[in-house]
Formats: sequence, structure tokens, C-alpha cells
Amino acid sequence: MKPPLLHGTVVAAFGRSYEVALDAGERLQCLPRGKRSDIACGDRVALARTGPGQGVIEAADPRSSLLWRSDAFRQKLIAANVTQIVVVLAVWPAWYEELLNRCLVAAEHARIAATIVLNKVDLPQAPQVIADLADYTRLGYPLLPMSAAQSVEALRARLDGHTSVLVGQSGMGKTTIVNALVPDACAAVGEVSEWLVSGRHTTTHARLYALDDRTRLIDSPGLQAFGLAHLSQTDLDHAFVEFRPFIGRCRFANCRHAGEPGCAIDAAAADGAIAPRRLAAYRTILGTLSAA
Repeated sequence: MKPPLLHGTVVAAFGRSYEVALDAGERLQCLPRGKRSDIACGDRVALARTGPGQGVIEAADPRSSLLWRSDAFRQKLIAANVTQIVVVLAVWPAWYEELLNRCLVAAEHARIAATIVLNKVDLPQAPQVIADLADYTRLGYPLLPMSAAQSVEALRARLDGHTSVLVGQSGMGKTTIVNALVPDACAAVGEVSEWLVSGRHTTTHARLYALDDRTRLIDSPGLQAFGLAHLSQTDLDHAFVEFRPFIGRCRFANCRHAGEPGCAIDAAAADGAIAPRRLAAYRTILGTLSAA
């Protein structure tokens, strides 16, 4: 007779190995059944015990959402069943605007709300960086300026009641934020190299933390790129929220919004309805899509 299936939540993902918190409270180290694994941190799973502290994942429940990235060769699942993506930027070191745009595209495509956190606003460059982000706040993306080294209470309020995933490049202060929100997380804070003006990767796997009975936070490894190879041009068009009123109005049905005659997106940009930097970001991303 097969042992009865247990149920729990994946709270950490290490490649093909997972830590699962059972509904009864126990934690098991689990492997997936079979050679392939499509399990993400945050997934609800059914599993069978295989030994002391060990189990095998038999199936995953249907997801309410999935954040993932891909290139021409592989895909990387980041987090499942999240209700909010928190993109962490910092006043210093410099953040990559293309990465920000790609994270927002992924959020829109997955139908997950996105919030932008600007960390280290105690630095003197903060007013200029806040001004640089005005195009995004005008699109409706909330911007939360903060200094995690001093207080994370404003972010804690934003997280309340959500299952959120933190994403961003290394050096932005994600680990500092997690340590402040979850004092016993004991996450290692990476030193920022002044020579490279970038951070060392200190989070090597996704991990879920319970902030209270109804608030969950998933920390993900630092990103240097966010592949969107699984998107089509139609997907990308709709993921740029300011494009939506103009989709389908171009003269040509296969318009790539790159200077073609009668392009409604180009016309909207000329009229100021679409920021030039966002149109440039769109064209850059479109040029990388394998499905475009």
C-alpha cells in the first residue's frame, strides 16, 4: 500500500531539490518524481515521505500565478502563487533600466501587480533618481523610497496581506531588506565592489518567509538579466501598459513600431503619450524575442 500523500508549500528551491513546509509544520527535503522538474518556490505540492526528513514530490497544485524567465535555451522558474512583485532598485550602485523594464513586462504578462522600491534614499543622489523614475510612476507603478538600513516599516505595510517576491540586480539591498523584515533569516549581506559598481550575488536560491499569518515574502537570487524569450510580440505589446490604447490602430497588422508608416505607437510617442525611453526599451526587448 502506498503511503498517504502529504501536502505543503515549497519554501526553498535548490535546483532539483526543494524544502517543503508541510501543513502540519514539519519540513522535508524533497526531490521531484521523474527527471524533469517544474516546481517553483511558493508552489503547493502533494508529496510522499521516503525517509526521515525526506520526501518525493508527486504533483503540484494549479497555480494562481507564476513568475519566470527564459532565454533561447532554458527557462528559470522564480516564484509561484505570488500576488505582488517588488522590484528593488537603489540610489547606488546604478540600476539597469532595461532590467527594470523587463521585470515590469514579466509582471504584466503574468498579471501580477508590481511595486518599485528605491532603496538607499539617504544618499545625496536620491532626488535625481526619483525624478528619473517619474515615467514609471505616471504609468501607475507605485514607487516606495526608503532606506532599509534605517527602517523597512513602509515596505512592511505595502507587503501586508500579499505573497510578494523580491526581484532585482545584486547590490540593491534585497538581503538587507529581508534581514530587517525577518531578523532570524540570517541572510549574508554582500559587499558592493566599488571597482565593478555592482554587488556580489549573496542569495543563491529562492526562499519563502512568513512575515505573519497572511503575509509571505519570497526572496530571489540577484538578477543580471531577465530573459523574455517565451513572449511573442503581441504579448510584449500588451505588457507595455501605455501601448494598450493604441494596439490595433497601426496601418499594418504586422507593424513592429519601428518607424513604419501609419504606426499608432510612434504617433503616440510623438504626441507625448508614450515616453521615448519606454519606446526605446520596447524596441530593444522586441529585438531579443525568439518568438517575435
